[in-house]
Amino acid sequence: MVTDIVFWLLAILSVGAALTVVLQRNIFRAALSLVLCFLAVAGFYVILNADFLAAVQVLIYVGGIGILIVLAIMLTRDVQQGSPSNRLRIPALIAAILVFAVIAFAMVNTPWQISTAAPTVPTTATLAGRLLGEGGFILTVEITATMLLAVVLGAIVLMREK
Repeated sequence: MVTDIVFWLLAILSVGAALTVVLQRNIFRAALSLVLCFLAVAGFYVILNADFLAAVQVLIYVGGIGILIVLAIMLTRDVQQGSPSNRLRIPALIAAILVFAVIAFAMVNTPWQISTAAPTVPTTATLAGRLLGEGGFILTVEITATMLLAVVLGAIVLMREK
């Protein structure tokens, strides 16, 4: 019962945040709504007992991609108005409706197999041991973090006032 209520609250939150991303004229607020949508998706993973995916969603998308987008917006000059409306708004709406119709048709006509047993063993420790343990990929993770730091510092140096 509680899971159903949390699911519907997360569903309303994620759809509302996604609509705000698309309809918001202020690009900074749209980016913050995107981060909120990413957090709602992480909440879905928690409900599904996919704890590793929830942690990755928060670390990579919320912590990495979301902050990178916000930083890029803050470093860009003259972005107060956001993107102006253009003549392709109606064709984009038609394309979005067609894509939604195809996805809805596929979802309704797919025979879904439903399992009643939830996973009982958390997967985070096993996956972390495989990724970051002996023979894992810790060096790749550290190199990637260093490269992202260099990119952010380079962007700050390029955009600062002279």
